[in-house]
Amino acid sequence: MSGTPVVTSGAPVVKSGTPVFSVQGLWKVFGPKPEQVPADPELTALAPAELRSRTGCTAAVRDVGFEVRKGEVFVVMGLSGSGKSTLVRCLTRLIEPTAGTIAIDGEDVRAMDRARLRELRRHRAAMVFQHFGLLPHRTVLDNVAYGLEIQGVSRGERRARAAEVVAKVGLEGMEQRRPGQLSGGQQQRVGLARALAVDPEVLLFDEPFSALDPLIRRDMQEEVIRLHREEGRTMVFITHDLNEALKLGDRIALMRDGRIVQLGTPEEIVGSPADDYVREFVRDVPREQVMTVRTAMRTGDCGGPDHPGALAPDTVVADAIRIVADSGRAACVVRDGHCLGVVDHERLLGVVAGTEPHEESQKEAA
Repeated sequence: MSGTPVVTSGAPVVKSGTPVFSVQGLWKVFGPKPEQVPADPELTALAPAELRSRTGCTAAVRDVGFEVRKGEVFVVMGLSGSGKSTLVRCLTRLIEPTAGTIAIDGEDVRAMDRARLRELRRHRAAMVFQHFGLLPHRTVLDNVAYGLEIQGVSRGERRARAAEVVAKVGLEGMEQRRPGQLSGGQQQRVGLARALAVDPEVLLFDEPFSALDPLIRRDMQEEVIRLHREEGRTMVFITHDLNEALKLGDRIALMRDGRIVQLGTPEEIVGSPADDYVREFVRDVPREQVMTVRTAMRTGDCGGPDHPGALAPDTVVADAIRIVADSGRAACVVRDGHCLGVVDHERLLGVVAGTEPHEESQKEAA
């Protein structure tokens, strides 16, 4: 959990309407007679160790519910064994859920027959894994085109589409190389391009960068941010790394022992931890890199039409401190030409120290 998270802005606006994925009461239990666990209130109340002792079962996902909105990066994070990878595999039934409901665009995933499920995995929800799974005897171009080949797309069309996506992920000029001639980061770009080539509605990332060197990992994170900014594609991203979650996520679901212990924006999780576990998790996060001026501002107009400072509501506190220090006066928080409130040096430093005021009116800037 070391290092400073990089908070980015300029991501596409999240659209409303029917969620891409809607999950309710989801359970995945491994062991003998797993279906008995979610059906028995006495068993569902047991701690993981007690459940294993009494039933021989492990509940990897326990009564989980959430929605993934169209156009957002939804991050599921947690330590090893928290259930996050099992959860993402349940979304397309790579792992069969024990109980609960999963819907994509309102369609019941658990009711899908084999043909419909195959269509879901090939066309609508593409997976990017930690282990690239590239075909060593194929070129970069043919690896990227592989999903389209499975779909029955003609050779000329799939190679043209693959070439377009190869360029998009920064591998132009490497089309004829084999995977063994590529670095780890380049191989992961091929895996990403292969998923993008089928033009899925949603990309599912299962800790795709965890095996990469830190510098390459940072480059791949920036690549995901760039692609999301350009395309606005819905993404579900699984990670054990808090800084990665804060950098990429529009919203984060933090898991522990199969449950979601808090779901919120990076600012909500860092600024208002749900319990001691989350509080300890985010303890070393530099608040000024995550918290925004929405938290620090006091209501009231700046006075006059010029709006000194003119900070956007999602300006992080670190940037606002520099602006206020340079100008020597308070700054206006402005949206669509209207002043929402004012921030000064004292209030900004209060956010850094974790003593910021909480005003109901701050929510209006959200």
